[in-house]
Amino acid sequence: MSTNTRQNQLTHEVERRRTFAIISHPDAGKTTMTEKLLLYGGAIHLAGSVKSRKAERHATSDWMEIEKQRGISVTSSVMQFEYEGNCINILDTPGHQDFSEDTYRTLHAADSAVMLLDGGRGVEQQTIKLFHVCRQRGIPIFTFINKMDRAAKNPFDLMDELEKVLGIRSAPINWPIGTHGDFKGVYDRQRQEIDLFSAGAGHHGSKQAKLTAYRPDDPELRKVLEQHYIDQLAEDIELLDIAGDPLDEELVAAGLLTPLFFGSALTNFGVEPFLREFLRMAPYPAARKSNLGPIQPDDEAFSGFVFKIQANMNPQHRDRLAFIRICSGVFQPEMDAMLTRTGRPVRLARPQQIMAQERVSVTAAYAGDIVGVFDPGNFLIGDTIHDSSRGELAFEPIPAFAPEFFARIEPVNSLKRKQFLRGMNELVEEGTAQVFREPDAGTGSFIAGVVGKLQFEVLEYRLKNEYGVDVRLTHLPFREARWVRFAPDAATTEAEKLNLTSTTLLVLDRDSAPVLLFESPWALDWALERNRGLQLLDINAE
Repeated sequence: MSTNTRQNQLTHEVERRRTFAIISHPDAGKTTMTEKLLLYGGAIHLAGSVKSRKAERHATSDWMEIEKQRGISVTSSVMQFEYEGNCINILDTPGHQDFSEDTYRTLHAADSAVMLLDGGRGVEQQTIKLFHVCRQRGIPIFTFINKMDRAAKNPFDLMDELEKVLGIRSAPINWPIGTHGDFKGVYDRQRQEIDLFSAGAGHHGSKQAKLTAYRPDDPELRKVLEQHYIDQLAEDIELLDIAGDPLDEELVAAGLLTPLFFGSALTNFGVEPFLREFLRMAPYPAARKSNLGPIQPDDEAFSGFVFKIQANMNPQHRDRLAFIRICSGVFQPEMDAMLTRTGRPVRLARPQQIMAQERVSVTAAYAGDIVGVFDPGNFLIGDTIHDSSRGELAFEPIPAFAPEFFARIEPVNSLKRKQFLRGMNELVEEGTAQVFREPDAGTGSFIAGVVGKLQFEVLEYRLKNEYGVDVRLTHLPFREARWVRFAPDAATTEAEKLNLTSTTLLVLDRDSAPVLLFESPWALDWALERNRGLQLLDINAE
């Protein structure tokens, strides 16, 4: 194959890829939306709603046993499917706020985001946090107002919320008809057609919904839609045309304007029109920042980074996978690549693409794709891997956020110490929790730190079920963790000599970096006031 032909093929593969994450507040319908996108992409033939946990099916993206028991997503899932010539990579993130750190890492691997809002609740707290992560990365954000088949807020009020709470203006692509629990359908502003809603059209959400479309001036429309709905729609569209924002795709690409869609993921209504329009506007993989400058996705030299590590995804496999976001070049099975952190080559063995717990062997992967490779313990989250011709390439680090809850953790049975240490090491490398130790403590004493309390349950559950270790958790009163840094004029550069309150604890993270644990904001302020040049960071990005 000639160089030009190879380059053209590489560019073609990159340009047909769309890699995006779905973000939302808990219970906005995110995992259901993911299932429905898979349904329309032909990746599954029967969708299982997350609500029906006691029914025969569970959501495809909720694969861990604890997720099925609790009816929530606690890990990010990665799914790939083809749709009308596009190769789509969906990153389904945990909606529960206790697992937001996994979501932050996943957003680092996405080129765009779909923000799902509950039509009855509007913008909620967890959505605000995740939106700001997307805004910081400058990626495009597409908004889907879900649950329109139930009573919802006025759509103009929802647009106002987006602007006032999130600081982003919106351009409605379609517009709802009936928002008081009397949902009738949507008006597609580009096609200038009304798509009527039928609750049973998608077989209660398990199959694709067939739409019935009418022009607003079609006499047949009056037979199926009351006149007052038609009149209200005309008023709304007139107001939108005069006062609303036009669709400016340059502003969308810059993350400054969000295309707005209305529908119901549960019943499948509006999902396929959204998917088609999203694929038209969403970006293919872009250049990634690195210490060597931007790395172009169609550069022939391979590169990527590890954004997720998962052990024991399936009890039948009992292995550990490192999830790599491909940034450039072509990934090929069993290839060797340089691991920047160690400066040594690694074999990228047994590459697989994942549909939740289902695995498919990879023959080739391109920028934007997510590949799971066998990890015998080589990789850490944030690792850069690359073709040896690139030199010392390093992509931007994935930040670690300060935990907010802490507990001392130890095995109930001291004879299980070896299994306990192995389990803790692997689960910490996955990002299930952060671990700290006191400088003078032995290796058997850990303090686990998490962003949300439910992470303790997951940690305890997985240690018991995957490693056979019952653990004892002793919750600690600390509420703030800060990494220690010193300015050039610092009074001391030794963490052990800092002037601290009696309730403040100095610990070391797994890289032996000093961290201070505080019981209150007052104790944190006290430390800053009494230690000249002390810097306390709530994000560790080194």
